[in-house]
Amino acid sequence: MFEAEAEGLRELAAANAVRVPAVVDCGTDNGTAFIAIERLHFERATTTVEAAFGEQLADLHRHTKEQHGWHRDNTIGPTPQHNPWTEDWIDFFREHRLRFQFDLAARNGYTGELQSLGDTLQRRLPELFDDYVPAASLCHGDLWSGNWGVTDGVPVIFDPAVYYGDRESDIAMTMLFGGFGRAFYRAYEESWPMAQGHERRLKLYQLYHVLNHLNLFGSGYMGQAMKLLRDLA
Repeated sequence: MFEAEAEGLRELAAANAVRVPAVVDCGTDNGTAFIAIERLHFERATTTVEAAFGEQLADLHRHTKEQHGWHRDNTIGPTPQHNPWTEDWIDFFREHRLRFQFDLAARNGYTGELQSLGDTLQRRLPELFDDYVPAASLCHGDLWSGNWGVTDGVPVIFDPAVYYGDRESDIAMTMLFGGFGRAFYRAYEESWPMAQGHERRLKLYQLYHVLNHLNLFGSGYMGQAMKLLRDLA
């Protein structure tokens, strides 16, 4: 997990779009795994910094590959995240994001309507992508408010779950738990406008993270997962 995180930080840094803390070391010590990264002192975000972050995230997303995925698997939190190179984004997201989480939920005892709605959504997934073929953009993968900060007056991102996929998935995560101001979204939209139909796809991408939270933290996330599924029906 830490090796994948270190490699993800280096992948983000190589894009030279948003500041990323340097990886100092990664390995094991007396049987305990560790990762050590550059120590940063955080400051309060201003609207100017938020706007800069929106522009820089759009720049990060302009770094693309020909296929979706990544050259290695990693984790989303402690949950495995599989990233095999896949030409079609719908196939990738269905198999390696939604189906993985739904199968994990079934093993955790979450069956019934959750699974039946999930099956319907997976069958109807192409309907959410009419006239939209997303580029395979470099994505942070877990971009909630706890995974970005401000240091020396500039945005910095960390704790990634990197892969190449639809850039809308990063934006969806920023909206799931709050913590991103209007200046951030306005600057991103001005730099790279969202495609038609993105409102429903944002809920689709949020569902992946809510299912992961359901599997990690329990039934307190069931209501949110069901609401998203019904909204997507």
